[in-house]
Amino acid sequence: MADTPEPTSTTLTWAVRVLAAQTVIVAAVAALTIYADLTAESSSLRAALTVTGYVLMMAAIFGLLAWSLHRRRPWARGPAIVLELLLVPIGWYMVSGGWPWLGLPLLLIGLVTAGLLLAPATRAALGISWRPEA
Repeated sequence: MADTPEPTSTTLTWAVRVLAAQTVIVAAVAALTIYADLTAESSSLRAALTVTGYVLMMAAIFGLLAWSLHRRRPWARGPAIVLELLLVPIGWYMVSGGWPWLGLPLLLIGLVTAGLLLAPATRAALGISWRPEA
């Protein structure tokens, strides 16, 4: 007897799509930092490699969370929400720092994606119970 697929959730699907897009964008930034490391004169090789390593690590984390949520791993929801909510203060400081064209979309993407991950339909699709089990 074939297993019946679990019900899908539009909110989970869109959250995974946004996380996948963020993975691609952060990976592109990583490629740019690697290019800068190889071509620009750096006053500190250690600082350049640290920034590049951090960006690569963030791309990997976004990718892992997107893949895990696509595979309906409930544990990935919490870290994904935290990462999305961390985009809010970054976006806010970009807006207040004179870069509203970059900060406002970042702020909104963080809020919208966190909302998608918090939606009851996403929780249900991941099999997360609302009530604690006794």
